[in-house]
Amino acid sequence: MEKYIIKLVGTYLNVLSMFSADYAANKALHIFSKPRKGKLKPNHEAFLSSANQSVLYYEELPIQVYHWKGEKETILLAHGWESNAARWKNKINLFINEGFNVVALDGPAHGKSGSKVFNALLYSEFINVVARKCKPQVIIGHSVGGMASVFFQQKYQLKHIQKMVLLGAPSEFSGVLKNYVELLGYNSKIEKQLHNVIFDKFGAHPEAFSTSKFIKDIETEGLIIHDQKDSIIPFSDAKLIEKNFKNSKLISTTGLGHSLNHKSVSKNVLEFIKG
Repeated sequence: MEKYIIKLVGTYLNVLSMFSADYAANKALHIFSKPRKGKLKPNHEAFLSSANQSVLYYEELPIQVYHWKGEKETILLAHGWESNAARWKNKINLFINEGFNVVALDGPAHGKSGSKVFNALLYSEFINVVARKCKPQVIIGHSVGGMASVFFQQKYQLKHIQKMVLLGAPSEFSGVLKNYVELLGYNSKIEKQLHNVIFDKFGAHPEAFSTSKFIKDIETEGLIIHDQKDSIIPFSDAKLIEKNFKNSKLISTTGLGHSLNHKSVSKNVLEFIKG
């Protein structure tokens, strides 16, 4: 049923593009930027209630922040697409038990945070606001949360961030966009105009937004973990990032999927943080 709806949306916008490619492309970008999931569920609320909660702001947009106090280094957690801070439950419990100071945020248009749309650049600004407040030594990002973390650190170069962990992170935004175009079955008119709309909105073409390029300017220690069979973000993205991340190590997994929500991953991350 969901696949049918997706194809129906693609067909509808393809028809619209015959009359106005610009209008259809703007609609396509809006759909791409609007998460369908990621709001908190009752079981999420139950876990997150154990944290000290606060709200920070980026240009009047509220950023929901969760804080579990500890005596050791501060770890900042940035979730991925259609998710929220509760996705870190297992790792948060592990870090708390080890005495770390843990901070997590809800990304734009996710969880309890504001904004009607999501993009990695906006997310990077949310991360910057939180990072300047809590001054983490470690930042961990899953999927687009990893990409946004790299965009943030490349732009702001905060000295107190000593280690970065990227879990299933995409390298090229252009690749993510291409997958979206293929998923919806958009025609060449929409695809071409999407690039123009993105340039008008963000001041650069999709190819400019590259984790593997931005990470060249980052001096922190890095850990990259990616599943070889990841069906969302290909393993080749991890190899691209590793190639340009000077002080990094890549760990590949098999059968853990895109979520990487497994105790072996938590063990690897903890060893890296403590090392």
